[in-house]
Amino acid sequence: MADDSRVFQVEIITPDRIFHTGGATMIEFNTAAGELGVYKRHIPLTTVLAPGIVKIHNDGEEDVVAAVHSGFAEILPDKVTLLAEVAEWPQEIDKNRAEEARKRAEERLAHKTEAVDVKRAEFALRKALVRIDLSK
Repeated sequence: MADDSRVFQVEIITPDRIFHTGGATMIEFNTAAGELGVYKRHIPLTTVLAPGIVKIHNDGEEDVVAAVHSGFAEILPDKVTLLAEVAEWPQEIDKNRAEEARKRAEERLAHKTEAVDVKRAEFALRKALVRIDLSK
């Protein structure tokens, strides 16, 4: 069991559900500026989430792992809240659908025309790759 002095609260909230709530000794997630790891008593920070895998560690217990695709993170000394547009557990991911999305995004990027929104295709590719990685 984790040392209570090191535990802080974690919430992952999406528009349609409270995805996860619980204690942690560390959380790792992707932001627009890069990967971030947070322990208790982190300086307050608000940042933009990027597609990636969230890992919630709690000493001696199995890590909680999920995919988060976009949104915001609020970090306080004793709580981290991820407000995500989409959050998925590994068992919720349809690997075949993610592979198809990856192929479509790669095709759009490989044969881009003026009609192709490159940023949207890149974002779709990142989301598909996160889903594929988590579903393994």
